[in-house]
Amino acid sequence: MKKKENKFYQLTIAERLARLKADGSLSDDDIQALSGSPGLTPEQADHMIENVVGTFALPLGIAQHFLVNGREVLVPMVVEEPSVVAAASFMARLARSGGGFTASATDPEMTGQIQIIDIDDIDRAVRDLEKDKDELLEKAAQADPLLVKLGGGPRDIILRKIEESPIGAFLVVHLVIDVQDAMGANAVNTALERLTPLVESISGGRVLLRILTNLADRRLARSQCAIPVETLEFGEYSGEMVRDRIIEAWAFAEADPYRAATHNKGIMNGVDAVVLATGNDWRAVEAGAHAYAARTGRYTSLSTWSLGEKGELVGELEMPMAVGIVGGATRVHPTASAALKLMGVQSAAELAEIIVSVGLAQNLGALRALATEGIQRGHMSLHARQVAVAAGAPKEWINPIVEQMVKEGNIHVDRALEIMDEWRTR
Repeated sequence: MKKKENKFYQLTIAERLARLKADGSLSDDDIQALSGSPGLTPEQADHMIENVVGTFALPLGIAQHFLVNGREVLVPMVVEEPSVVAAASFMARLARSGGGFTASATDPEMTGQIQIIDIDDIDRAVRDLEKDKDELLEKAAQADPLLVKLGGGPRDIILRKIEESPIGAFLVVHLVIDVQDAMGANAVNTALERLTPLVESISGGRVLLRILTNLADRRLARSQCAIPVETLEFGEYSGEMVRDRIIEAWAFAEADPYRAATHNKGIMNGVDAVVLATGNDWRAVEAGAHAYAARTGRYTSLSTWSLGEKGELVGELEMPMAVGIVGGATRVHPTASAALKLMGVQSAAELAEIIVSVGLAQNLGALRALATEGIQRGHMSLHARQVAVAAGAPKEWINPIVEQMVKEGNIHVDRALEIMDEWRTR
């Protein structure tokens, strides 16, 4: 009989890396980069930021079972919090029963802002800028001819009047640029600088700030999953009970900003972990997500959970996703490059679709736990391992100490130290 293959989490680190290499998509250098040996060297880091003295490592795990738009995806996640990778993997497995995640992304359009102050007649400035819109777009295109050649470049000029502010009224020019497979900050900011003299000349005002906005509401990623009710059943909880409680828990976040903040943080547990793993700007994605959650004037849930026509649980997540697969750290950082190769993504849009699907899976995991057995049961079991390590437990004692602390419901460093003292005196 064929020997049963161990599950990924049951393997040693070396065995997990060997399994990743077995599919043939990763080179030896990629495997070494994922393992952190050497990963990002201080010499490489010295070219990325200033005053480098070393590097800082975080755990890199692989989320399993993701099926996104019909394609199997292994998802690298960089995160220090226990239970995140396990929850994403388990929820992805539940989603597979309903066909996995169906995801899409809008065109990769980023927006830059030019603030114009000291304008004598704002309405006249608006009319003149609108009249010279084609000239402005042509000028902006000159900032990056290669981007235009690749099919990207300036798409639109939008004018906004700020009627009330601490400095009075002023005008804002929004420059919309298709940045293709880049995150786009450099392309947008360079184009804004190029436009500044012309904008001042046409408007008669003084340009102050010219900078990309991280509220990338023209660059959205969406994911949806539909989970059959029978798949949700576990322990004492029927599938209908789990489904209804998840929808009720989501309703709390939809209605209350205090709950929504934590609800959305759970989404970002998954999103940020993949953004970090691929060398993208997690701070920009965070800023865009939370601003988007408040776009109606009230901070609310980024996701939606509802009852499907056949009684299934339907989840949807839409959020800005300004990520790239070229430029920045995505290619400079060897681990980020290997992570992109592991996922097999061919465009920034595809990466965005995977990331938003991970965010939806993470959200499902948190809601399922909160609405049934409570978040602490699974989370604290994994946290107990960190506690045992922090207490200085020998390798062979870690699992037994974890089991005893979980059984007692007393997961603290002091208790781990007491257990070790007891065992040493036996």
